[in-house]
Amino acid sequence: MRNPIALGFVVVAITSVAGAQSAPAPAAPPSAAAKPAAPPAATAPSPAAAPVATPPAQKSLSSTLGVYAFPGAGQTAAQQSQDETECYNWSVQNTGSDPFQAAKQAEAARQQAAAQKQEVAQATKGAGVKGAAKGAAVGAVVGEATEDKAGKGAGIGAGVGVVAGRKKAKAKQQAANEQIAQQEQAATQAAGQQIAAFKKAFSACLEAKKYTVKH
Repeated sequence: MRNPIALGFVVVAITSVAGAQSAPAPAAPPSAAAKPAAPPAATAPSPAAAPVATPPAQKSLSSTLGVYAFPGAGQTAAQQSQDETECYNWSVQNTGSDPFQAAKQAEAARQQAAAQKQEVAQATKGAGVKGAAKGAAVGAVVGEATEDKAGKGAGIGAGVGVVAGRKKAKAKQQAANEQIAQQEQAATQAAGQQIAAFKKAFSACLEAKKYTVKH
């Protein structure tokens, strides 16, 4: 016959072992909170692009000639350029005048006049000295003829010669400059008349193509 006390100890032991095996494992302690991520490094701003220089607008043929044409029928810039070229050629043929050549001729006349004036000034520069020499020679002869000292007469003659020589040279220079100025003025007027005739024809041609023209 089994001992009931011993059986009771066995049952208690078995129950304790079973409870120990079925008890859940203690939860692990919560881990430390994750550190916040470092903020992204500031990036340097990209350099601003350099502004692109806008090329100056190209002048039209009409504005180069001092004529301003406005397209009255909505013509494009390309069409206006073509029309102005056609009118330019037509005006040269009908007037016999090229405004660009006329302007060059007027400028050449001004340069030539300036060079001629300079030549005249250089040519008359020593007129006083020459007059003094002639006056001295004449004065010496007069002094001897009048039984005066030749040196004294030469000195008087030299003084008179300087004044006379300069006066004569100045008159020649003035006359030459006036003639040069008249020639320059005539060349400038001729060029101006040619350009005016061309502009009149050029404007009439553009107006026929429905442009509003001012010059």
